Amino acid sequence: MLDYVAQLTRDATRISARDHERLRATGFDDQAILQITLIASWFNYINRVADALGVGRD
Repeated sequence: MLDYVAQLTRDATRISARDHERLRATGFDDQAILQITLIASWFNYINRVADALGVGRD
């Protein structure tokens, strides 16, 4: 799962059906894969917004 999330963060365009199959092989179903993708994407989005606005910087 962490490899999938890292790839999603680095370059989501490189995610393929093979990545989803690997997740399924370790026990994640389609709903779990969707949840993993949504949560990781949301955190990536929020962090980029915060970085762009300087949130948390002194």
